[in-house]
Amino acid sequence: MVTDIYSLPDLTYDPGALEPHISGRIMELHHDKHHAAYVKGANTALAELHERREKGDFTAISMLEKNLAFNVSGHVLHSVFWTNLSPDGGGEPTGELGELVDETFGGFPVFRQQMTEAASTIQGSGWALASWEPVAGRLVVQQVFDHQGNHGQGTVPLLAIDAWEHAYYLQYENRKADYFDAIWNVVNWADVSKRLDRARPLAT
Repeated sequence: MVTDIYSLPDLTYDPGALEPHISGRIMELHHDKHHAAYVKGANTALAELHERREKGDFTAISMLEKNLAFNVSGHVLHSVFWTNLSPDGGGEPTGELGELVDETFGGFPVFRQQMTEAASTIQGSGWALASWEPVAGRLVVQQVFDHQGNHGQGTVPLLAIDAWEHAYYLQYENRKADYFDAIWNVVNWADVSKRLDRARPLAT
């Protein structure tokens, strides 16, 4: 029997702490319902794969591997997303992160525009990610479909903007551009910088 491998992380701030930019009700539903569903889905997929292996039955392997990829990716990206946000966030990145943004994108305004466009032009559900690409040793912006599609293998998410409707619709309805504009007021650049520090050694 396989015990649960994944668990839902706690928010480090009150769900209403990001208001008025993101409502407390959205945060509660997003974290307690949607993210929890991905955790459950990932654990269920692992348990089913374990059971199939014990039986020597791999007839459903394609479906189970897709389920695992979808739910694990949803869990990972939401775990990044919560810590990427802070009631004390906003502004622009400083230090090494700020220098890297300037060097790679030609300044923060261009980086912000590319991230915002990546998020707002997704067809369906997905994410905009600023990630560390360890082979070239550089920052990249990625437009991710669902949780797991259309991203470079081996990249490490540093900043995740959730573009799924459940992240904004209750508050912003179909005005998703307003949501993508508002979220920059609560970006936790200290967290993004810490993630960069941990990811950069992967280039060596």
